[in-house]
Amino acid sequence: MRVELMSLSSRNLAKLDHSMAQERTCAILDKLADLAVRALIEEAQLTPKPALVDRRGSGAHKDLTLSLMEKSARALHPIFREMAYCASGREINRSLREDLAFIGRKGETLMLAAAGGSNAHRGAIWAIGLLVAATAIAESRTINTICSLAGRIAKLPDRFVPAAPSHGQSVAARFGVLGARGEALEGFPHVRSVGITALRSAQQRGIEVQFARLDALLSIMTMLDDTCLLHRGGLPALDAAKKGAHRVLEAGGSSQNEGMKQLLCLHKTLMKFNASPGGAADLLAATIFLDWVEVQLL
Repeated sequence: MRVELMSLSSRNLAKLDHSMAQERTCAILDKLADLAVRALIEEAQLTPKPALVDRRGSGAHKDLTLSLMEKSARALHPIFREMAYCASGREINRSLREDLAFIGRKGETLMLAAAGGSNAHRGAIWAIGLLVAATAIAESRTINTICSLAGRIAKLPDRFVPAAPSHGQSVAARFGVLGARGEALEGFPHVRSVGITALRSAQQRGIEVQFARLDALLSIMTMLDDTCLLHRGGLPALDAAKKGAHRVLEAGGSSQNEGMKQLLCLHKTLMKFNASPGGAADLLAATIFLDWVEVQLL
């Protein structure tokens, strides 16, 4: 009788452990969606950014406002959550890639509805969606591991990809640059090797979060062949953005008076081109997301 009771107790404990493990997993997956949306909102709110939507206004995006950006980000919460649950426990294969792409295309529909038909976060759905999925799969939630897994997912074919290329894909092909797809295929080098490095370096020097994030954005801009800039202003706009961002950092960054002057000058320059570093902004949101993931979920 005692043996039977002990056996029942062991089984009950095993069931309890399994149930608790499931609850912990669900809590983490829900948290990923929360962090993804929060990263998008805090990137949008970051001010002053060069020619991008922020607390001052619409920048070069006359069809967008900060309110619409925030609304779009919140509308994507169920999409990021679905991506996390879809990827959890899965092998990285074409089936997973196509399932995630299907969810992402649903996200684009929700985004357009929330933003009044404007493209607020198409690039971010792709980039952060991949990183959310990779984090859900990763056993070791380090930035390098997550970016590597995201790259593996991105490399897989999708039989249902739309035939017509996006603006970003067309521009990337025209100018021979990576673009958002290439960035993902390479495992997000401008996030893990540029954005995170700049963000954490600034934080370690005691720079306030606002300025640390601005400096991370500018660091990405100095290196990234941003297809958003190329689409609107061609190579002259890209060259102006890279050189202007470099001048801000050379002046000590956005936390310094001269650096801020150079940042505001860069804003005026890009406004003349009617071009913004939207690709860099997406990668900054990804940088913020991964910084939180590694700190909070490691």
